[in-house]
Amino acid sequence: MSRFITVAVIACMLLIAPALRADEWIGWITDEHCGAKGAAEGHKSCALKCAEGGAALVLYNAADKKLYKLSDQAAAKEHIGHKVKVEGTIEESTITVKSITEATPES
Repeated sequence: MSRFITVAVIACMLLIAPALRADEWIGWITDEHCGAKGAAEGHKSCALKCAEGGAALVLYNAADKKLYKLSDQAAAKEHIGHKVKVEGTIEESTITVKSITEATPES
């Protein structure tokens, strides 16, 4: 019986571990209304205006051409209009943000 429990615990850990792994995404902080169209430095003032009007800030990831909701709107607001690296974990289309930093030129 203890062998069965040990195997079950290990199996659960193997299934849960990938979901807990931190990942990183490179993209642009923009507002949810403009989405991919706002993925540029020149869109900063518009995105700020939309955010102040209640629009959520999102990450546009050019690699997979998707928008991701961000859990830390305050950190996102500091990087509107910047190409950034977001580190965190993802569940469905929301990133639980660990950190947001400006992307390096080679990113």
